[in-house]
Amino acid sequence: MSWTRGEPLTDVHRERLIAAGLAPEVLVGLELSEITGPLPEWWHEGGNALYLRDGFRLDERLIDLLGFYPFSDALIVVATDITSMQALLVGGDRPTIFIGPDTSMVWGEIYCGGDSSVILSGGLVATSRAQIDARNGGSIVTAPDQLWAANVYVATDDMHRLEDGETGQRINPYGAHIRLGEHVWLGRDAIVTGHVEIGDGAVVGMRSMVRNQKVEPRTAVAGVPARLIRENVVWSGEDTP
Repeated sequence: MSWTRGEPLTDVHRERLIAAGLAPEVLVGLELSEITGPLPEWWHEGGNALYLRDGFRLDERLIDLLGFYPFSDALIVVATDITSMQALLVGGDRPTIFIGPDTSMVWGEIYCGGDSSVILSGGLVATSRAQIDARNGGSIVTAPDQLWAANVYVATDDMHRLEDGETGQRINPYGAHIRLGEHVWLGRDAIVTGHVEIGDGAVVGMRSMVRNQKVEPRTAVAGVPARLIRENVVWSGEDTP
């Protein structure tokens, strides 16, 4: 499909991305244009905005899926090729998504709920079927240079309430915030959920779960829940001796 392109990224939307956790320098040099059509009438009535980087195309299938849940005032910025993605979904009021340059999510899925945000700063390679889910006012922010093996799951919430039977207090995460530093490697089937901070250069082992934890920079963690297994690690994307 040939999309109609309008104005470049507005100052208001730029500030909204930065407030959600995007480093301003990521936007430098990105030529982004708002997609104005052909889009359904409800898209415009809801005050939604979709920007696409010049020179890239957008799969009509992904746009059709966007109508699955009701939403308004959505901001979606796509600065890379996402035609290999399986799903891009939003819901509620004011969801914010930024998919940065050189991001590859083969058969990946992103969901962003109301007052929530997903900021993928760029340079993210998710080899197969990564799932990203932010909801209940939560946020997921990844710095540049990520390597995620197959079936990685990154989610702010469990999607259902779990409470203490005596006090009625919720005991599982609600609207959590996840931050992944630069040059992070998530092993196959890794789970990152709840309030999480993963430092620069860290490695999360295969089938491990980081939940409501802080992972220090240049460390390797593994297990359920994840525990420190090695400090002062340096990893490379090249498989050399």
